[in-house]
Amino acid sequence: MIAYGLGARMVGFAGYAMPVQYPPGIISEHLHTRAQAGLFDVSHMGQAILAAPHATRHLERLVPGDIAALAPGQMRYTQLLDAHGYILDDLMVTRLDDEGGCERLFLVVNAATKTKDFVHIAAELPDCELAVLDDRGLLALQGPRAAEVLCRYDTSATAESIPAMPFMSANSLVWDGVHLNISRSGYTGEDGFEISIPAAAAPALAQRLLGDAGVRPIGLGARDSLRLEAGLCLYGHDIDRTSRSG
Repeated sequence: MIAYGLGARMVGFAGYAMPVQYPPGIISEHLHTRAQAGLFDVSHMGQAILAAPHATRHLERLVPGDIAALAPGQMRYTQLLDAHGYILDDLMVTRLDDEGGCERLFLVVNAATKTKDFVHIAAELPDCELAVLDDRGLLALQGPRAAEVLCRYDTSATAESIPAMPFMSANSLVWDGVHLNISRSGYTGEDGFEISIPAAAAPALAQRLLGDAGVRPIGLGARDSLRLEAGLCLYGHDIDRTSRSG
C-alpha cells in the first residue's frame, strides 16, 4: 500500500486500513489542499451502475433528488431513504450515456453502509440491474491546482476539456491506455476531481500524481477538517438514520 511507504499513521475505518495523517500533520495537509492539490485514496467507497429503460425514474422512488432531469454527464448529490423518509446514506448519482436502450446511473455511496445500500437498492428496484464495481479504485484530487495537474496526465485527445468541465459533471479520460471515469466534484469545499479507475491501475496513477510538486497525500484527518470547514455533512456523524429528509 502506498500510504505505508509514505509514513502514514493508519487506522481502521469501515473495515479498511486507512491513513489518518501523513508526517507533515493534519493542519499542513489541510492548508496544502486549500492552496494547491491534495490526493485522497477513497477506494473504500462503494461504486455501482444502475441500469434500466427508466432507471432515473426508478431511482427517484428511493431518493429526494431530481434524477430524471440529469443529462448524460451531469451528477447530483442526494440521500438514500427508507420507506418512512429516514436517511440510510448520502450518495452521488451521475447520469451516464444510455446503452442498449437502458438509462445508466453511476452511484457512489459511503464505505460503512455500502453493503446495506446495495442490498436495499436491489430489493426495492427489482426492475433495474445493479452492477457493483468491486474492481474499481477511487482517487480524489482536490484543490485549486487540481485541473492543472490532471491535464498533464491525460493522454487522450480530450485533455483540453478538463478545465471546461462544469462543477458536478463527469467525463472520460485515458491515462497510459487506461480508461478513467472522472467527475468534477468532491467533499472538501475545493475545486477537484474524483477518478474511478480499475483497482489494479490505481497505485500507479497515485504515484504519478504524487510525483507532481504541487500534490501531497492527504489522510482522513484533513478530510474531516476540510469538509467541516466547508459545512459538508458526513453520514454517521452529522446525519444518520434518525435524520429525515426534507
